[in-house]
Amino acid sequence: MNRDKLIEEIKNEYARIASSESQQHFHQTTTDLTPEAYYEKLLSKAINEINKGTFDNFKSGEEVVTAIANDKTWISDWK
Repeated sequence: MNRDKLIEEIKNEYARIASSESQQHFHQTTTDLTPEAYYEKLLSKAINEINKGTFDNFKSGEEVVTAIANDKTWISDWK
């Protein structure tokens, strides 16, 4: 898949997730990070990985977001 298109798709996915009302539990499980800040950080790191070619075999932004949600080791410098 085209990397630019993949980046646009994950931007849309993370924006949708961050604004979702289902994220109310997020505030209960974290103290210093808003959902928006968390997903912004995740988005930035995901874009870096896309530019490195980590997700070149993925078919959609949704696949990338799901893979990262299930396994943060997709993000090489995740802390």
